[in-house]
Order: sequence, then C-alpha cells, then structure tokens
Amino acid sequence: MTQMSMARKGELTEEMRAVAKQEGVAPEQIRDGVAKGTIVIPKNLGHKLSRPIGIGKGLRTKVNANIGTSTDYINPEEELEKAKVSWEAGADTIMDLSTGGDLDQIRRQILRESPVPVGTVPIYQAAIETIAQKGALVHMDRGKIFEVIERQAQDGVDFVTVHCGVTRGVFERLRLQGRVMDIVSRGGAFLVTWMLANGEENPLYEDFDRLLDIAQRYDLTLSLGDGFRPGSIVDATDRPQLEELIVLGELTKRAWEKGVQVMIEGPGHVPLDQVEANVLLEKKLCYGAPFYVLGPLVTDIAPGYDHIGCAIGGAVAAAAGADFLCYVTPGEHLRLPGVKEVREGVMAARLAAHAGDLAKGVKGAWDWDLRMSKARKRLDWEEQIKLSIDPELARRAREESRPMLSDVCTMCGEYCAVKLVEEALRG
Repeated sequence: MTQMSMARKGELTEEMRAVAKQEGVAPEQIRDGVAKGTIVIPKNLGHKLSRPIGIGKGLRTKVNANIGTSTDYINPEEELEKAKVSWEAGADTIMDLSTGGDLDQIRRQILRESPVPVGTVPIYQAAIETIAQKGALVHMDRGKIFEVIERQAQDGVDFVTVHCGVTRGVFERLRLQGRVMDIVSRGGAFLVTWMLANGEENPLYEDFDRLLDIAQRYDLTLSLGDGFRPGSIVDATDRPQLEELIVLGELTKRAWEKGVQVMIEGPGHVPLDQVEANVLLEKKLCYGAPFYVLGPLVTDIAPGYDHIGCAIGGAVAAAAGADFLCYVTPGEHLRLPGVKEVREGVMAARLAAHAGDLAKGVKGAWDWDLRMSKARKRLDWEEQIKLSIDPELARRAREESRPMLSDVCTMCGEYCAVKLVEEALRG
C-alpha cells in the first residue's frame, strides 16, 4: 500500500512518524496532509532510507540536488562524490540525471549509498537505450518508457519526473504562439521529437493509467514534469506553460484516485514580478499538490552566477508557498558542474529555502535566527559558527582573518558596535 492509501485509512506509518519528528509537528498533521495530497513522502517500498522526508504544506521547504554523468563526461565515481557532498551539505533529496555510461549501474550505486530519497527522469534512459539499440530516438517503442520506469522502480527509486503534460495539443499551442526559446526541457524535447516523427500522442499522457499502476505497486511518487517550462524570462507564464499546468492538475486528481502521491514541477526562468503568481496558479490549478520549483531563475544573464539568480527566485517562490526547490549550480548553462559547484548550489538553495520558511512562519525557522542573533550579541564566535548554514565556511573565514582582539572580527576590530554599546550600557 502507498503512503497515501494508508493515510486515508487513518494509519500512521513509520515514515509519517519520522517526518513529524523532524518537523516538530504532530504525526496526525503529516498523515492528514498525505491523505489530502498536500504532503508527499517520497519513499519507494523497496528502498531503505535513513532520512525519509516530507514535502508540502506547513513543512520546511526542501532542497534537491541534481547529479549525473553526461555523454561528454562519464565519471561515475565523481558523481557519487557529488551525491555525498550534496547530502552532507544538507540536500534533502538527490536526482540522478545521468545520460552517459552504464545508467543502471550508476543509479543502483547511488541508491545503495544514499540516505535520502533519490529521483530520476526515466525518459532519458528510454531514449538513450533506444538510440543505442535502434539508431534513432524516433524508433522508440511506446512501451519502452514504461519498461524503464518499472525497472527503475524495482531498483528502489523514490520519485520520478514524468512529462505527462507534454501533449500534442499543448505543443500546437506553443507552435502557434511562438517563443524565444521553444523547449529547454530535455525530457520534453525527447517526447516532442518522438511524437512529431510518429504522429502519435505522448504515451505518458495517453497511457497514464499504466503509469499509475506502476507507481501504486512501488509507492513511486510522481513528479509531474513541466516539459514546456520557459527557458527565457521572456517566455514565462505564457499559454503553453499554463495549458500544460492545467493538464497536470487534471492528472493529479486521477493519480489521487489511485492513492498515488504527486508533486508538480514548476517553471525555470521567471522574472521576479511573476514568481508569486506562478506559485499561486499551481496551487489553484493542481489542488494544493506540493510545488517543486526548478529555480526559478529571475534573469537570463548570469552564467557563472546562476546559483545566485536561482536563490533570489527560490526565496520568493518559497515565501509564496513553493514546497521544494531544485538547486542550480554556478555551472548551469555552461558545463557539467564539479563537486565544489554542487556544494555551492546546495548552500544557495538552502539559504533560499530558509528565507522562504521565515516568511511562511514554518516551525523552528525563526528560532534558528534568534539563536544566532543572541550568539552575536554575546560575541560567542563558536556558537555563531555552529549555527551557520555552512559551519565549515564560517570557521575557515574566522580562522583565516586572525583578528587582533579575540572577541571581535576584523570588520570593525576595536570599534565593534556590539562591544562598544555593551560596555556603555554597563557604565
């Protein structure tokens, strides 16, 4: 049985209790959210997790880190190192987006090592195997997609991105409207290429019940992907993006009827003034299902600094009600990120998530900042480092600066405002 079906029967699972303890809320709150579909617990029945997590309404905003090989750079050991760096830096989930090398072996190794939920995008493997076996993506058998999804579910994958809203109708809307950047989703591009060449509808949409049967057997959480997400802020919140979102809302209801957990993926490039509107639209059109935001990137001009653009958009999205942020690294749009960039991406996204949690009033968020403020007033440097979002970086900065006075920092030195006022108050 799935987490949703058990919640609807009034049962409290081990994972619900674990999530409740992490969040500092009553287990019944988690159960009721899972039953309604406003909270998901991505946990494959066959995957042993030491850190199950909840995503959704009233919970801490979660962060995902993408890893994975490419056809240009195949180093499974380095990708595993990126995975370890991600969860050690505080990522709540990771996604294996590998497209090069032995995809089954890479995924299974990550699943064996990961203490956090693992996600994938199965259409990648279906397309890559088809090209290797038949010479071209257009020769893919429609059943190939479902075979790969079940294979990955059997391995223990906890959630999958499936581009079920990439339909012929929505694509026609995009074609008629026109865009600066047509389709930037790799999964969306694979499906559209196949659909146009074969004159057929998207199997993930047309055979959605087949997908639900697989998800139900393994309690595989469906992350309904946004194949028509904007890849330029000029294209944000346009007709094809919103029509796809309407389709995903309809599919959400069908998934819930089968007891299948669902979250909705959101747009990539969105100007700052449209971020909140995008969150509100998803919540309305998809009945409050958890929103998994890819970014959003609030400007297109920041290669090398896209993790900062992502953090700006992510903070606004989280404050508006987004539940799950997918990190972006400094290497976005430039290259496959290295280990250091992966860590930077996680930290930037965690900062955005926490800023959103403060605005939403998530339990425990304000207490963290209050404790930091009190430590600063006491000039308690050890406690400040401990409470930092990145203690390793904070300690290194403190030790490298070598202040002349041990109780202050090198920014103000003997003219430290906190110390001066404290001494003045003491008389």
